[in-house]
Amino acid sequence: MIATNTPHVFLVTEEMINQTVTRLCYRNKVILAPMVRVGTLPMRLLALDYGADIVYCEELIDLKMIQCKRIVNDVLDTIDYVATDERVIFRTCEREKNHVVFQMGTSDPQRALTVAQLVENDVAGIDVNMGCPKEYSTKGGMGVALLSNPDKIEAILSTLVKGISKPVTCKIRILPSLEDTINLVKRIERTGVAAVAVHGRRKEERPQHPVHCDVIKAISEAVSIPVIANGGSQEIIKEYSGIEEFQRVTNASSVMVARAAMWNPSVFRKDGLLPTETVLKEYLTYAIKYDSHYTNTKYCLCQMLREKLESAQGKKLHAAQSNKEICEAFEMDVYYKEAKACMEAKRDMLNTINQEKSEHLPGDNGSPDTIQMAVRFNKREYPPQITPKMILLEWCRKQKLPQPVYVTVQRPSDRLFNSVVTVADKHYSSSCWDKTKKVVEQSSAIVCLRSLGLSEGKLCDGENPLKCKRKRDEEIANGTETTGLPSLNTNKRKQSITDENKTKDIVL
Repeated sequence: MIATNTPHVFLVTEEMINQTVTRLCYRNKVILAPMVRVGTLPMRLLALDYGADIVYCEELIDLKMIQCKRIVNDVLDTIDYVATDERVIFRTCEREKNHVVFQMGTSDPQRALTVAQLVENDVAGIDVNMGCPKEYSTKGGMGVALLSNPDKIEAILSTLVKGISKPVTCKIRILPSLEDTINLVKRIERTGVAAVAVHGRRKEERPQHPVHCDVIKAISEAVSIPVIANGGSQEIIKEYSGIEEFQRVTNASSVMVARAAMWNPSVFRKDGLLPTETVLKEYLTYAIKYDSHYTNTKYCLCQMLREKLESAQGKKLHAAQSNKEICEAFEMDVYYKEAKACMEAKRDMLNTINQEKSEHLPGDNGSPDTIQMAVRFNKREYPPQITPKMILLEWCRKQKLPQPVYVTVQRPSDRLFNSVVTVADKHYSSSCWDKTKKVVEQSSAIVCLRSLGLSEGKLCDGENPLKCKRKRDEEIANGTETTGLPSLNTNKRKQSITDENKTKDIVL
């Protein structure tokens, strides 16, 4: 459409068209259900390969996700949401962007919205778990615990529908009464959700109990939004024809598959199941390619092997303590080595590129007037509570110079840090990168101290290391330990600790 000055005429952008075209539809779809430890990236991609239309991630708790940082992983070509302890909580990639639904565990509308807004540009939809009966989900009022609080359900879903651009859904279990179940689903429908998934069992029922297809059918006929039937594994769904049968008997818009897909994700193939051995290796290929944690890899493979766990291969898998050992159990050690070599080569290439880029950043360690040395701070080589940064700060004060200024940068490719310290208009930096900011700042202080010909305060400066260690041990035992730096009295140490934390952080 061509833009004009006529009132009420607007330009339809390519981005708007793409959003319309790719907006997730929940009718006539086969869906991988959310499953803890199973619904990670390797399984989701494999399910898509075999024919799934939509894939749900495992339930992820809002409080955990709020603490995560979004990282572009150029080595794996993924988007990672990483917790403060460096664990990857959620990993996704371009291949599944228009198919993956992010399922969260939440009991608070604002926390739910915060998480949804954090991830919405990387996923196709947002789902709220209201059906899991396990304690890890129900504590804090999440999962199936929400079913006894319709007001909170309405508040959470309404907040999400109004607050994000992606479709919002929820997954529930049926209530003891059919009337109560239908009334709840109608209330959910009024919030504006795109669909509702119904596990056809009550909260106290387990997989061995029969699924209530009649209840799902009644719900499907009572509301206009798509109803996704769930709970038919083993009893009805053993291969693709079972998915079709489950949809027919429930009259549902779509079908969500959990355990049958966990046992053999090729259940999504219209042409029939593949041999377990084939599926195992195809899953393992994705697990290694996307650096899945070995415990998740092992768990999924054990679910697929099932009755073959007592075989020689099953016993090797059970004993494996790394992805490498898992690959050896399936005679895929050559693939493992090749995949790891490719990752390392790509990481090295990206490091080189980022190093070259950083060399042109003003004030960075690549600046022509930056003095560099290949040093790395090791706190075990220094007295307790005395660091090179403190010594450098004390020296600057004595010389009546401005206090040192640290500029710390982080490489996106490997998330390592480097720091430049400026003293008297001169820049000093270590050529070594490290995973913590504290280490690189101390390293740059060491470079500065050495360049100025000053003592950096190491325990063994000018002494025999063994003699120094014995001397220090004796001082600690006698309570007479000294630092060799009498100018740093107690009050100054406290002030130095405060001052040395005044640094600037930059992410490249």
